[in-house]
Amino acid sequence: MTNLEDHWDAIYSANPAEEVTWYQEIPAVSLELMALARIGVDDRVVDVGAGASTLVDHLLGVGHRHVVLVDFSAVALAAARERLGEQAAASFVLGDVLDLEIGSVAMWHDRAAFHFMVNPEERMRYKLVMARHVPPGGHAIVATFGSDGPERCSGLPVIRHSVGEIAEFFRPEFSLVESRREIHQTPWGGEQPFSFALLRRAASP
Repeated sequence: MTNLEDHWDAIYSANPAEEVTWYQEIPAVSLELMALARIGVDDRVVDVGAGASTLVDHLLGVGHRHVVLVDFSAVALAAARERLGEQAAASFVLGDVLDLEIGSVAMWHDRAAFHFMVNPEERMRYKLVMARHVPPGGHAIVATFGSDGPERCSGLPVIRHSVGEIAEFFRPEFSLVESRREIHQTPWGGEQPFSFALLRRAASP
């Protein structure tokens, strides 16, 4: 995984967080779907592939106390830590989501980590890790480039998905609750279609 760590460290070292193509000042769709899932301030939330995303700022701003940020890039997590300050109610996990072991979470959030998993074995492993962390009744938000979105991001290939394809892949462990299509405006004026799926973990058999 060293090559991926080096790759993302180089991306974040070369560009301020607000100038990477995926930057959002306000992650409106993610926040809307979390509200629909009724995620409370005492619920544990993990943002996988968090980078230097501002999602955590908005969650902490309304009182969330248990937010975990996971990313390959030490540079990205350091930028988030510096921005938030030492007193922020957030924790930082450096490493691969496929090796994640952080215990139960009420909300698993992923905006554009899953679509980098071009290998079927990686995607299946991701599904197993997500199911292991989200208990019955818990929720996940998985967002990828839409089926008409870019085929590459930051020099890496991606797998594009419709909402239906996301929902089908995560069945039967998860069922689709709500979906959104977003046309993300990059800092440079480009457009990137995204598919967002709000999923709910099924009850144990």
